[in-house]
Amino acid sequence: MERERPIGYWLKHLHNLLEDQLETTLAEHSVSRRHWQVLNSLAREPHDEAALSAALAPFWDEGVPALGTLLGELTGRGWVAQGRGGGPFALTEQGRAVHGELTRQVQRTRAQLLTGVSPDQYTDVVRTLAVMARNVEHALTEGRPEPA
Repeated sequence: MERERPIGYWLKHLHNLLEDQLETTLAEHSVSRRHWQVLNSLAREPHDEAALSAALAPFWDEGVPALGTLLGELTGRGWVAQGRGGGPFALTEQGRAVHGELTRQVQRTRAQLLTGVSPDQYTDVVRTLAVMARNVEHALTEGRPEPA
């Protein structure tokens, strides 16, 4: 039965399950996936709003809360602060503590996802999906006229 379903079904089904699981994982702190992505990006390094928007753009669809709204919410919680004079946004001490706790929860969720999957299997799946994506990207651009 499982093999009878096409890859598109499994990709969409897994995507939806991952979204639901992550929302459940983050719910204890009333944090959405988008909040998590902002916190996670700022945990790596401070960003101004434009750089943060560019970093998150590949992961955000239309209709998600505006970045400014999310930054305002995280700032209101005391987890994020903007540098003086409109400088870059960064995690506060409290924000780093919350991010650390959320990271541990997300890592547990990821470990559940990968139960029964060897590191080699995971690498093969990711590599295969990347090749398939490149093939489709190539096919979509192949028939387009060159820009003038």
